[in-house]
Amino acid sequence: MADARRYFDLPSPFRMKRGGELHGARLAYETWGELNEARDNAVLILTGLSPSAHAASNRDDPSAGWWEGIVGPGKAIDTDRFHVICVNSLGSCKGSTGPASIDPATGEPYRLDFPELALEDVGNAAYELARGLGIERLACLVGCSMGGMSALGYMLHHPGSVRAHISISTAPLAQPFAIAIRSLQREAIRLDPNWNEGRYDDAHYPETGMHIARKLGVITYRSAIEWSGRFGRIRLEPDKREEEPFGAEFQIESYLEGHARRFARSFDPNCYLYLSRASDWFDVTEYGNGSIAAGLRRIRIERALVIGVETDILFPLQQQEQIARELQAAGADVDFVALDSPQGHDAFLVDIERFGAAIGAFMAKL
Repeated sequence: MADARRYFDLPSPFRMKRGGELHGARLAYETWGELNEARDNAVLILTGLSPSAHAASNRDDPSAGWWEGIVGPGKAIDTDRFHVICVNSLGSCKGSTGPASIDPATGEPYRLDFPELALEDVGNAAYELARGLGIERLACLVGCSMGGMSALGYMLHHPGSVRAHISISTAPLAQPFAIAIRSLQREAIRLDPNWNEGRYDDAHYPETGMHIARKLGVITYRSAIEWSGRFGRIRLEPDKREEEPFGAEFQIESYLEGHARRFARSFDPNCYLYLSRASDWFDVTEYGNGSIAAGLRRIRIERALVIGVETDILFPLQQQEQIARELQAAGADVDFVALDSPQGHDAFLVDIERFGAAIGAFMAKL
C-alpha cells in the first residue's frame, strides 16, 4: 500500500515550552484537496493522542482513515472546497519526531532523553507547518480531544493566525478525574518490569502495562449506557473462557482484551507517556493570571463551533460550555452543540451522522 505521509522539517533548533530543544525534528502530515491561489482555504486538523495523520483515504493511500466519514469530497469537511491538512502530533510515533525517534546527537532513540513535551509544543509545531506551506491564516483549525487542547495552545500563542475554530470534546484544562485515569495508565506502563525506565525493545516489551493502560482508556472513552446496551451481563461461551482462576468470563472482558492486544504494539509506550503527561499539564489559566475565562478570552477568532457530548466522562459537557461561553465573550460568533450520543468521549469517531451534520452546517457558512 502506498504511503500518503509527507514530512515537514521543523526549524532547528525547535525550542520547547518547558525547556530543551529539538534538532532536526519533523512532522508527518497528510493533505486532501487543493490550496487556492489566495491560500485562504486551509483547514488544519489536530488529533487525539493515538491517531496518525491519516484522517481519510486519498489518492496515495486508499485505506479508510480515522475520520473517513467526515473528511472528503462533499462531506462535512469538504475537500472540494477546502485544502485539508492533518498533522501527526509532535511527540507521537506515527511519523513525527518523538521519544521513539533517533536522537541525532547520539544515534540512539531519544527514549526518556526527549525534552519535556507540552501540548503548546504540539500546537507550535503545527503552526510552523502551516507557515512552511505558505499559509498565513487558516480558514479553520479543528481540534479533537487532546488535539482540541493543542489547538487552544496554537491560538493562544499565535493570535490572528486562525479565522474559525472547531472544538470537539476537549477542555481548557484537565479535570482531576481525567488526570487520575491517565496517571493510572502511566503507572501501569511504568510498573511493567519490561518498561525498564524506557529502555525496552521488541523482545522485552511492556506488553502487560500497555494492555492495562489501553483497557483503562477504552473504558473511559465510552459511556456506561453504551456498555450496558452492547454487552449487558452476557457471558462468554464456555470454550472461550480463560481457564486460569479469575480469567475472563464476560463478553465485555473479552472485548477490552481484544482492543488492548491490537493497540499494545501499535503505539510506542514512551510516546504514550509523554503525550499523556502533556495532556495533564495543559492549562489555559497560565495565560489568564489563574483564570480560565481570562485565558480563553485572549483567543482572537471570528467564528467557532464547540461540540460536546452529554455522556462524555473524560471531557465533561460543562467544559465545552465554558469554552463556548468564553470564546463568545472574546468576540467570536459561536455555535454550541450538545449531543446526546451514547458513545461518550469517542462519539466524534463513531456518531458520524450527528457530528457530520453539525460540522457540515458550520463549514458551509465559512
